Amino acid sequence: MTLLHWAALSPFIAAVLIPFLYKYLKRIHTGWFVLILPLVLFVYFLSFIPRTSSGEVILNNLNWVPSLGINFDIYLDGLSLLFALLITGIGALVVLYSIYYLSKRKEKLNNFYVYLLMFMGAMLGVILSDNLIVIYVFWEVTSIASSLLISYWYTREKSIYGAQKSMFITVFGGLSMLGGFSLLYVIAGTFSIRELIANADMIMASSLFIPAMILVLLGAFTKSAQFPFHIWLPDAMEAPTPVSAYLHSATMVKAGIYLVARLTGVFGGVPEWFWIITTVGLVTLIWGSVSAVRQKDLKGILAYSTVSQLGMIMSLLGTGSAAFYFQNGDNALYMTAILAAVFHLINHATFKGSLFMAAGIIDHETGTRDIRKLGGLMTVMPITATISLIGLASMAGLPPFNGFLSKELFLTGMLNVTEYGIFNLETLGIIIPVIAWIASVFTFLYCILMFTRTFMGDLNLSKLKVKHVHEAPVGMLISPIILAALVIVFGLFPNLLAYSIIEPAMAAIAPGIISPGEVFDVHISHWHGFTPELFMTIGIIILGVLLFITFKKWENSAFYRGERDIFNSVYDSGYNGLIAGSKWITRIQMTGRLRDYFIYMSIFIIFILAYTMYHYNLPAIQSLDLSPVPIYMWLILLVFVGSVVIIPFINNRIALIIATSVSGFIVALLFVLFRAPDLALTQLLIESVSVILFMLVFYHLPKLKKVKTPPKMKIVKLIVSIGFGLMITLGSLSAFSMGQDTDFSSISEYYTENSKEEAGGYNIVNVILVDFRGMDTMLEILVVSMAVLTVVSLIKLRFKGSEDI
Repeated sequence: MTLLHWAALSPFIAAVLIPFLYKYLKRIHTGWFVLILPLVLFVYFLSFIPRTSSGEVILNNLNWVPSLGINFDIYLDGLSLLFALLITGIGALVVLYSIYYLSKRKEKLNNFYVYLLMFMGAMLGVILSDNLIVIYVFWEVTSIASSLLISYWYTREKSIYGAQKSMFITVFGGLSMLGGFSLLYVIAGTFSIRELIANADMIMASSLFIPAMILVLLGAFTKSAQFPFHIWLPDAMEAPTPVSAYLHSATMVKAGIYLVARLTGVFGGVPEWFWIITTVGLVTLIWGSVSAVRQKDLKGILAYSTVSQLGMIMSLLGTGSAAFYFQNGDNALYMTAILAAVFHLINHATFKGSLFMAAGIIDHETGTRDIRKLGGLMTVMPITATISLIGLASMAGLPPFNGFLSKELFLTGMLNVTEYGIFNLETLGIIIPVIAWIASVFTFLYCILMFTRTFMGDLNLSKLKVKHVHEAPVGMLISPIILAALVIVFGLFPNLLAYSIIEPAMAAIAPGIISPGEVFDVHISHWHGFTPELFMTIGIIILGVLLFITFKKWENSAFYRGERDIFNSVYDSGYNGLIAGSKWITRIQMTGRLRDYFIYMSIFIIFILAYTMYHYNLPAIQSLDLSPVPIYMWLILLVFVGSVVIIPFINNRIALIIATSVSGFIVALLFVLFRAPDLALTQLLIESVSVILFMLVFYHLPKLKKVKTPPKMKIVKLIVSIGFGLMITLGSLSAFSMGQDTDFSSISEYYTENSKEEAGGYNIVNVILVDFRGMDTMLEILVVSMAVLTVVSLIKLRFKGSEDI
């Protein structure tokens, strides 16, 4: 393993150590120990800037499951470095903020920091991995860690609801994404992103291209809260504010953005990719901005603004993907969209992180986030007010802040779409800048509302839960001040990032369009003359101010009072339907009778075997030249059949055990007669253990009771028994006939040829169980071990009424 591998996995290692630090060093806030890791990682990743800015790509290989093409290969270029710096840099500021936000006396800090480090490590794994399956593994860990953080205050019903919603939606997308990854492997025969990009032409020519693309986009859209999957993000605001500032503004919600950016080299250049991403992004942009205006909770406003801003970045990646259609010529026309996406990705992390922290400070000091109860805080919280003003002005797109620059580039990218001349954009393209402009008006409006309703006016302490309101402690202000300062610095000196961070990230998104080492003229400046973008910005400000001035006339409307997103009812209905359906199925299936369970399993096996035989034109039974059967064999078989037939008619447990063991031992005898001593030994051991176990528990079993079985149930049992026996018989005969002048080859030949060479054993049965099916056997042992530990825990634990179980 290389140092980059250790860097990616170090948060998980630290997460293991946190409980011990928390237990033995209680006098010191656990966050101080956690803070060291993201700071060190941030400095470490900063050292790669000279290499990535010169066009170098770092690739470190580590075999994991090479036989399946699954390797933990670290791939560090401009795009992954940008995300690594965001994850570690914002992560360090969030940890510092959490030290003062979360009380070491009242909170379970060990849980919080374990979950946070899990998430940090998972995000680093996602953005540094070159292998799709490894990305998927880390991707799902982000969902798990996020849900744990959202439900950190697990006694609150809303926290549990938000965690469940985020888990269901993002895991659904993750499983869809896994299906897309599998289709890509079927097409190209590799899970490596680099190799997939190199074979993009072959992938596009495949009939599986569109299904793979849609499945991958489902994963990206659900993770990045794109319409209509955006509904999980506002409910995730029940998490502590440090979580919101980290996961839901700078990192987790950007994972989908990263995936789309990374795979643009595979899917970009086709109209389906362009229109799906652009349309979903624009709809998310305007829906989020309109919904943010209707919110009364500070974090609710910021949640929907995040949805809107993510839609903005996604639409830019969609329109910028047209670069892969042209492949040559002056690429400034369509690369401007990718430039805006990368730049706004950075800017959004700075101003939105500071705004979330400011909202947390207000909640911490006033006891509420409801803007209807707030007001006049500028006089008592001037620093928080200044931080909020800078962040909101940047998000609204006002100069001289960084949000103004990326918003101007956004408008330029949207206007450029009308000049592409492809994908019917000469007619439909005019809609794109119009939607972008309208959404920007609402963005400007909710920024004004958030600031004026929180900080302007008179302070009314009677509406608050505290008697005295004061500025937050210095420690809680450090992180948002740093982020607000970056908003100003990146706004005044944007070219600090131009060729060190932004251009290498653009080159990674558009490989072949911008070759490694090639410089794209970024052109980030405040003044470009009297351009259409400038007039659009002026129009946004004028209309936004007019809407704000007239806001009182329509704030009592049904539109403004409808705070809850209408798509939540769709989710709630679907969720409640699933619960009701699962209960109905459970009532039918889980009867508490072992007899019924065997019937269900047997019916399932019958249908599976019947379908398999139908699909492959089985049974393939051949007329074989069989050896004569001696008399003693018939006698043994007669005893075997008799021991099986009498079992249903026995009402004594001792007799049942004897009859069952007789049938088992006769099977072992048959193996001996057919010259399979190893198999006979295995059968003897299993049968002996079974009989011993039966006899050991015999004393503790209740007496057998004669139960009257309804005639219909007897018929069902008879049909199932006959069907099951028939399927097994036909399957066995078909398997025996395989390779005997048929189109099927027997799998037994493979085991015979490879048992000694591959597994080092002559006992084929044991080799199959231990080696060829080693993973299956290990998982079976793991399941049994988990069940044993659970039973032991339930026996030993004695819960009180107040404990959470």
